[in-house]
Amino acid sequence: MDNAQRKMQFLFALRSKGVTDKRVLSAMEKIDRGHFVRGTFESRTYDDTPLPIACGQTISQPSVVGLMTQALKVEPRNKVLEIGTGSGYQAAILSQLARRVYTVDRFKRLVVHANRVFQALDLSNITAFTADGSHGLPEQAPFDRILVTAAAEDPPGPLLAQLKIGGIMVLPVGQEQTVQSLIKVTRLENGFDYDEIRPVRFVPLLEGLGKE
Repeated sequence: MDNAQRKMQFLFALRSKGVTDKRVLSAMEKIDRGHFVRGTFESRTYDDTPLPIACGQTISQPSVVGLMTQALKVEPRNKVLEIGTGSGYQAAILSQLARRVYTVDRFKRLVVHANRVFQALDLSNITAFTADGSHGLPEQAPFDRILVTAAAEDPPGPLLAQLKIGGIMVLPVGQEQTVQSLIKVTRLENGFDYDEIRPVRFVPLLEGLGKE
């Protein structure tokens, strides 16, 4: 099977799992996952499965990336914060939909590698930092959208505080060994509205910087 066929199957798999937003599908067609999967698992680039990357982390399953992005409802003028840069794949997708993307990871090695890929793809609207994601990025707050790619037991207070009124945050919640739920949090004038999307499995959201 050649690459064009693989990509067709990849997009078909996304649609069959419920990713139907045209802008999200277009972004996922444009940003080739192959740029973010290297080495042993390269042959599985277009499989709808999570794959290991450096520092004990993973690149998420494409259909989950699509569903999370779709739930975030990113608009062209939005400023987005992503917690958990990982391979950089999710931030690259967001860069096609938002005005500006800030992404943080606790592992410097992952941020350095992701930055190289962003530069190679000329994705100039992404800024990546090494930081403790559980605190968000207060100096750039507030954000229109926040996406968290690691599971917390509850939505972290600092992240809720950095969300604009009317803003949306999508994140997995739950303990690592149990079924986690992907939830969408909308900030209202007088509180927060919570919607459950689907069960998921993510690495835990940890405090502090990672040891290389």
